[in-house]
Parts: sequence; structure tokens; C-alpha cells
Amino acid sequence: MKSAPSCGDKLHEECGVFGILAPPGTAVAPDIATGLLALQHRGQEAAGMSVSRTDGPRGNLLTKKGPGLVAEVFSESDMVRLNGNIGIGHVRYSTAGGSVPENAQPIAMNYIKGSLAVVHNGNIMNAEELKDRQLHRGQAHVTTSDTEVLAYEIITARLHSPSIEEAVIRAAGNLRGGYACLIMSPRKLVGIRDPYGIKPLVLGKKGDAWLLASESAAFQAVGAELIRDIEPGEVVVVDESGAKSIRTLCGKPPAHCVFEYIYFARNDSVIDGIEVRTARFQAGRALARQSAVEADIVAGVPDSGLVAAEGFAAQSGLPFGLIFHKNSYIGRSFIKPTDAERQAAVHRKLSVIKSAVEGKRIVLIDDSIVRGTTMRQIIDMLRAAGARQVHVRISSPPFLHPCYYGTDVPTDRRLIASGHSTEEVRARIGADSLAYLNLDDLPAMVGGLGLCTACFTGKYPVR
Repeated sequence: MKSAPSCGDKLHEECGVFGILAPPGTAVAPDIATGLLALQHRGQEAAGMSVSRTDGPRGNLLTKKGPGLVAEVFSESDMVRLNGNIGIGHVRYSTAGGSVPENAQPIAMNYIKGSLAVVHNGNIMNAEELKDRQLHRGQAHVTTSDTEVLAYEIITARLHSPSIEEAVIRAAGNLRGGYACLIMSPRKLVGIRDPYGIKPLVLGKKGDAWLLASESAAFQAVGAELIRDIEPGEVVVVDESGAKSIRTLCGKPPAHCVFEYIYFARNDSVIDGIEVRTARFQAGRALARQSAVEADIVAGVPDSGLVAAEGFAAQSGLPFGLIFHKNSYIGRSFIKPTDAERQAAVHRKLSVIKSAVEGKRIVLIDDSIVRGTTMRQIIDMLRAAGARQVHVRISSPPFLHPCYYGTDVPTDRRLIASGHSTEEVRARIGADSLAYLNLDDLPAMVGGLGLCTACFTGKYPVR
């Protein structure tokens, strides 16, 4: 499995997916673009969509994709040209496969029985093994991405299956990893979630249209209703008769990615029945109970630390305050090739409100420390603005192990907590004190939901 270089001191998700099937005559491209905008936080390197007409000729998939943000990839003319009532879309941040335009999704293919398009979020751990088989069959090529590997597996299975959903189930039996996939044929929309539910996938409805997406926030953006989460291992098939469920692959103990609740997902999303904002608020409360400190103000690093900071303040009785101005117009500033450029990007993105910190003892909340470089810069900025003390509290346990399921967590050699004690990390980032969330507090944060915590414990649900 390949992993892209880590871009700075923040985690990045692999992708976001969105799909819709509406009655014939409906144009779904605008809703797909809007849904992808709501998922832009999950991937900022590339975007794309494929659409078709269920009442049109088979094989008439129309696709547009390319590098950049959603608003940069799609134009008004694309919304007219991409005419169809069924479609899937994708936003990408590269981990496996690398950051090249060719790896933008969807992957659309024609084959002897028709055509299909595929998008996915996550990582197929045995993609190289599957690609070797496909190369032997003369299907794949050397630069085949995970998504192409998945598409070839489905096409191969489809040649021996009575339906696209049966082909998806057969192909899924060959996959290892954490993934949520959408597959579109000219007549059907199929969604599948990995058997452990590591990656999220939700089902929604808008009038007579059915939708699938990585997060419920995408449904709100298009005026759709959240129906439910797709179960771990479940396959959902949507066609003109409605939505049906196939649970052949269900039954594994759930291991939902903990970082959906700590960092990845939007505050207004509900994933596996848990409101993301509530989970982050509870994490802040737990931090305050276990690592209180005398201070004048509690603040969060925008945007990921803000809700946990509110929870810390509510539990501790300390005032919550905004001490940073965040420039929202930086664009893809985290994609920087050198450390110097990454450091400059932090200063362009954040500035300290001097009157809010001067002479004060600050509790600073963030969701994680990966390398430690960004936190060091932020603390230096606070001290330069006159902060008297900076006490750092992290709303997750320390990172000790890499992730194999599509999250851009670097190897353990580049995780600062893996090779250093908490006191050593504190000294390196220049904080007056440092504490992490206890591992035992994670289940309570999400109401006892089964979680994947391998990046903290090294116990992987899938190897």
C-alpha cells in the first residue's frame, strides 16, 4: 500500500462521495455539485462526477473531473451538458495512488455488458495484489489506482453475475480495507460499506429521489432528508422501484473510524446515530475532568478545536474565547512541497487577536498533534502576542501508529508521540503543559459505539 507524503501537521481524509437517483427528466448534476461542495472538507485536490439517463441508451455515461476545488472543476455549462437523472460524484484528497490528475474520480468504464462508474472513500489494502491478478488477465495497467482496481474487480464479477449488485457483492469478497463505495450503472445506483463500517455512508431521500453520501451534511445542502446510516457490510441498491438492502456481508463487529467524530466530519453531520458536534463537546468535557489547569481563558484552534474548547470551558467553568482570526480564502494551502512553505501557510491562515491573549494564561484545545510543527508555530505566535502561559489540551489520545484505511497518518517514524514522551512533546512544542484525551474516554464520547482506534492502540480490525 502506498501513502502520500503528509502535508503539514494535520490529518486529511481520503475522499467524499455523493450519489443520487431521481425520476426520469430530473437533472441531478446541480445537486451533485452542491453535495460535493458540502463535502469539500474531505478532499480538496480533485473533484468529478458521472451522470446518465435511466431512460436513455445504455452506455451513455457522461463524466467531468479534474484537479481543484468543486467550484473550479465544474462550470455552468457543465451543469447543462451533464444531463441525467442518475449520477455519482467525488472529492479527493490523495493518500494511496498519489496526487496526479489521472487519479481523480469517478472511474467510468465501458465493458461487454454495458458501462459503470465508481467512486470510493477509503483504502483497499490489498489493491496491489488484486492489480497483479488483473495485469495477468490483461485488464489493469501499471499506474492503475485503487478505484480502477475496484472497477475492474466489479466488471470481472459482472461477467458472471446476473446483476450489478450481485457483481458488487462478489467483488467485495476479494477486498480488504476500510471503504465506502458508490457504483453507478445506467439504470442503478449501488452503495456498499466495508464490513466493519470503518468509513461512513448514509442514505437520504428528497421527494422521489434517493441519495447516498459520506455525510448527512451533504443532504442538508440539497434539501434532502437523512433516512439512516448504511450498516457495516450492507449493500443498498437504488433503482426506479426504490431502495432495497442486501445484508449478505454484514455481521462483523463495527469499528467506525474515531476520527470522523474527532476531526474529519462536519459539526452538523450525524454519523451512525451520533451528532458530530455533541461528540466533540463531550471530548472537551472529558479533557477538563482529567486535566484541569488554572487559566484565564479556553480557546480552540480553528476550526477543529473550537467545539472541544467549548466543552472544556463548560466543564471547567473557565470562559471560552476566540483568540484567532482565520483567513477562509487561502485555498489549498495545506498542499505545500517544503517545510518552509508549510510554515508560511500557517501564518497566512491564522493570526492572533492580541487583545484577547495579552497577559493571559490560555488553555489551547486542538484535535491532534501529528508532527508538532504547526502547534509549535501557533504557540510561538501566542507568546509573541503577549500570552503569559499556553497549556495545550488535545481532544484525542496520542498518535502512535499509522492508519491503513485511507487516512493520511504518516508512518510511526513521523508521528511525534510515537518516539517521544508527553513531556518531551511538550518541550518540543513549547507549551507550559500538555495533556491528551484518555483512551478510556473515547467510547463515552460516542455513546458506546464500536470504534476503530488502531492509530492509538495498534489494534487493527483489518490487516
